[in-house]
Amino acid sequence: MSVDDSGTSQPDVFDAKEYLKTLTSRPGVYHMLDASGTVLYVGKARNLKKRVTSYFTRATQTAKTRTMVAQVQGVEVTVTHTESEALLLESNLIKELKPRYNILLRDDKSFPYIFLSENDDFLRLSYHRGAKRAKGRYFGPYPSAGAVRESLNLLQKLFRVRQCDDNFFRNRSRPCLQYQIQRCTAPCVGLIDKQRYAADLRHTTMFLEGKSAKVINELVEQMEQASAALKFEEAAQIRDLIGSLRRVQESQYVNGESGNLDVIAVMLGGGLACVQVFFVRDGRNLGNKTFFPRHIEGAGPDEVLAAFIAQYYLVGHAGRTVPTEILVNTALGDEGELLQTVLSEESGHRVRITHKLRGERARWVTMAVTNAENALNAQIATKSTVLRRFEALQDVLQLDSPPQRLECFDISHTMGEATVASCVVLDTTGPVKSDYRRFNIDNITPGDDYAAMRQALLRRYTRLKKGEGKLPDILLIDGGKGQVSEAESVMEELQITGVTLLGVSKGPARRPGEEQLILSAALSPGKELLREDAPRILPADSPALHLIQQIRDEAHRFAITGHRQRRAKARNTSVLEGISGLGPKRRQTLLKQFGGLQEVARAGVEDLARVPGISKQLAQRVYDVFHVDE
Repeated sequence: MSVDDSGTSQPDVFDAKEYLKTLTSRPGVYHMLDASGTVLYVGKARNLKKRVTSYFTRATQTAKTRTMVAQVQGVEVTVTHTESEALLLESNLIKELKPRYNILLRDDKSFPYIFLSENDDFLRLSYHRGAKRAKGRYFGPYPSAGAVRESLNLLQKLFRVRQCDDNFFRNRSRPCLQYQIQRCTAPCVGLIDKQRYAADLRHTTMFLEGKSAKVINELVEQMEQASAALKFEEAAQIRDLIGSLRRVQESQYVNGESGNLDVIAVMLGGGLACVQVFFVRDGRNLGNKTFFPRHIEGAGPDEVLAAFIAQYYLVGHAGRTVPTEILVNTALGDEGELLQTVLSEESGHRVRITHKLRGERARWVTMAVTNAENALNAQIATKSTVLRRFEALQDVLQLDSPPQRLECFDISHTMGEATVASCVVLDTTGPVKSDYRRFNIDNITPGDDYAAMRQALLRRYTRLKKGEGKLPDILLIDGGKGQVSEAESVMEELQITGVTLLGVSKGPARRPGEEQLILSAALSPGKELLREDAPRILPADSPALHLIQQIRDEAHRFAITGHRQRRAKARNTSVLEGISGLGPKRRQTLLKQFGGLQEVARAGVEDLARVPGISKQLAQRVYDVFHVDE
């Protein structure tokens, strides 16, 4: 401490230049401290001198780093023998200290398992969390207790293996309620013999090992045998079981019968980061878990992912199993090599972190990325974020007050066939789906988007003028000057005022982030910011643009879904008969394997391709027929 002329104590000013001269070039961990000694940031370095010096070189600083460095009044270092030791120490310190400027992961729960006992004639399935002391098999880990309970409930419906406590089981004199509701076969009172129970248990174990395809093949044979023996009720029960198993496989994107790995995808957007982790054990997808790390300002996807993996697997483990392979959606570079080394040493087996992927593994990562995008979009759409975007849109459009209600129109058709217009509504709480509307467009020249837009707007706002709804503050049209002109004409004809009209054109390159905004001069007099003769492109990180993109994309989704539904109704050909390469024998095989057309419609490409005689290309064609919306 120093004392000024008035005698008041002042903290010593941190002299970064002098301090950096004293630093070693060995690996270690460094702490950034503020004036009160609070740790602002913890980091590791292969070369402490170079790494810490980089923070005080303005040319390399991000906005987040500049804010942090401005508060630094001291740096402490811990030298380690190797960079691997530094990584472990850094992870533990971040977990313990939770520094303000580190990317933080907040999750300390151990993961649950499904446990299959070994000590009984009639083995029991149960929920397990914690140390694995009891003798038996452990299936998992699962991402949450809910996922385990859902799986146990499903297994009760499918295979009816007992899940009751041993004391309860040994003291029964008559079947319990689980038998009455067909969730158990009552082995406690001898209503099923050991041989039949063992068969149910074998199917249960195969299912938990990811071998559901083999289970289905066995059940198909049993169904055909029962049908041939005129046991139609038994055959129907097996058919229903096959259908249930096929529905389960919809959520199990991963197929095959081997392999333990985790799939991790990171997505950044809107100032947030989302990390999605999928758990794959014995080739079976056990579900996923979503994380939203904090303090990610200025960090790239590789930095967020490296920080996540280090904290997720290295800090206390908390019952987590480190798999033999971790698939990621972004390259980690040298950091990835270091993480592989440390994870291998800590887990006692080789661990690979893989980024360049093909075939099945590439699809797993694609699945994780899709889920990460969905979770991130849901987070972005929270009320506080939406309010901030509405305020940004007010500034961009120079409105006197923040808008409270937005409506957006879009047109969808296939070469003029089955034209549908959509109207979606967004307010400060998010999408108002009860106010969404679709309009089947008729009596126009096929492919005339201007006429389609005019018809939709007339029908919508004629009703609103009659008091059947609420006028928006801003009307967005997915289109350029032509569509905006049609909207102006409708508004004038219906004598609607006080609505700001905005066209959203995709721009010459049709790339997201380069949308051209066209403000109606007729309905927004006096505003020179956006004119029809000078479309404006907002910055890609503009919250106002994000709001416009959100409602525009929702209008597009709603329109194309309605169009495809209308088009499908207009076509009367048989769904399966119209698929090239799918003859009578293959159609029959499909229906048997899935237990009916409804289950075929629900199946994924991988599920369809498992059926004998159905190639991947044919499976894709079958899938496309039932999923035109995608």
